[in-house]
Parts: sequence; structure tokens; C-alpha cells
Amino acid sequence: MMIIECINCNKKFEVDPDLVPVKGRTIQCGSCGHKWFHKKDLSEPSSNTDNEINNEEEKQEKTISNDNAEKLSVHKNEEKDLKEASKEDKSANKSNIFNKIISYLIVIIISFVALIIVLDTFKTPLSNIFPNLEIILFNLYETFEDIGLFLKDLIK
Repeated sequence: MMIIECINCNKKFEVDPDLVPVKGRTIQCGSCGHKWFHKKDLSEPSSNTDNEINNEEEKQEKTISNDNAEKLSVHKNEEKDLKEASKEDKSANKSNIFNKIISYLIVIIISFVALIIVLDTFKTPLSNIFPNLEIILFNLYETFEDIGLFLKDLIK
């Protein structure tokens, strides 16, 4: 086994020396995805004769070209999947934003109604502190009645 080190992230991998021809080949790091051309060191021992090396290099090049064709088709499929996923993410994002706005609006309305109920419940003691509270609450009730009448007319 020989050890190849990624020139980008310095991660080391054990590789079968027969997989790298004497001419070298492009290698991709399994950790960071960086690609570089790796050439076999001449100082490494070789048990094959020159003919065996040439035959094996041809086999490896054919295997590499087949692998590249498979990787290319897989890569194209991955690109399609990523495009579809990004479209789904965008639509999901839009619906998420809409849902958040609706949620906040509902919380604000409920909080406002709760405040009115509390003010109406404690109207008498609070009118000692805020003398105009009864007038404000009366005007608020009249406004709600006007909005209700407007919506009824709108529906008809």
C-alpha cells in the first residue's frame, strides 16, 4: 500500500499502488473533494515488467474513462436533483414566511383582545388611575361594531 496526501486538506489515504499508473492520474480527495494530478514516485518499488505496466495502464485508463462516464451521469443527475431541491426550498421558504406572518398576526390579535378583556374587567379600579378609560373603551367598542357592520355589508 502507498500513502497519498491531499494537497488541499493534508488528509492521508492508503491506496493500492497498482491503481496509479506510472504516468500518473487525477485523484479526488474523499474528504474535501479537491482534485489534483498525482504521479507515482520512481523510487517506489515496482514488481511489474514494462509490458505488464503498459497493459495495466491501458486497462486502468479504460476503467477510469468508464468511471468518469458514470461519474458524469451521476453528476448530471445530482445537478438535476439539486435544482429541483432548490425550487422546492424556495417555495417552502415562501410558504414558511407566509405562515410566520400569519402566526404573528394571530398572536397580535389575541394579545389585543386579551388586553381589552383585562381593561374591561378592571374598568372601575383602573378608571381611578386613568379617568378617560371608560370613554376610550366605549369608543373602541363602537369601532368594533362599525368594523363588524362594514364586513356584513361587504359580504352581502
